[in-house]
Amino acid sequence: MRLDGKTALVTGGVSGIGKATAFEFARQGAKVIVADVNTEGGTATEAEARAAELPIKYLPLDLANLESVEACAAAALERLERIDILVNAAGWDRIQPFLENSPDFIDRVLAINLRGPIGLTQKLVPAMAANGYGKIVNVASDAGRVGSLGETVYAAAKGGMIAFTKSLARETARYQITVNCVCPGPTDTPLFHAQPDKLKAALEKAIPFRRIAQPQELADAILFFASSRSDYITAQVLSVSGGLTMVG
Repeated sequence: MRLDGKTALVTGGVSGIGKATAFEFARQGAKVIVADVNTEGGTATEAEARAAELPIKYLPLDLANLESVEACAAAALERLERIDILVNAAGWDRIQPFLENSPDFIDRVLAINLRGPIGLTQKLVPAMAANGYGKIVNVASDAGRVGSLGETVYAAAKGGMIAFTKSLARETARYQITVNCVCPGPTDTPLFHAQPDKLKAALEKAIPFRRIAQPQELADAILFFASSRSDYITAQVLSVSGGLTMVG
């Protein structure tokens, strides 16, 4: 599934699923920008890519700040001239009972996981439409499909990303832009490892494969939606969870 000659912007691209995706895209021939709030991680990611002779560059992005979102979109278009592939992979959450969620916490979860990605996508779709081509892959979560204890607002945001995927796909199909969604289950990322050990152990036990996913396994699914192999597929939601959520 080559991406020769393609350009891509991957949010959350300095760690976890986003980083695995960015490096896989670059290995498949794409020029990639990773956008992330972690500037130190961005510098390190650029250095790692340079050592591997992969065309990956970093741009700062704070999805909770709309000015930052707009600036990132403009800088990415200026640097790459066009964006063929957008992967909204960034996410953030903290396990906490819903009744303990403060207004600031709720606002931050919704901004990073829903409002920010929507704003970034809106800034990039016009250029895709003008080119008559685009691949948008949203990374949501199975929490948005089936719910998750202690992640009520996060699940709501990710459910919103699933609905956003389906609705945007209807609007952009006329421009030959596909919009699909990958829903990870528990995955070996910094976000997962920030959870309590008891919860992590329970999740591993609940997965039929008895292990959590590796970021590369999510990157492979994202690559499919970003490649020409999925040109006639849009508005679809793919769960990559080791069988944890066997629902329709």
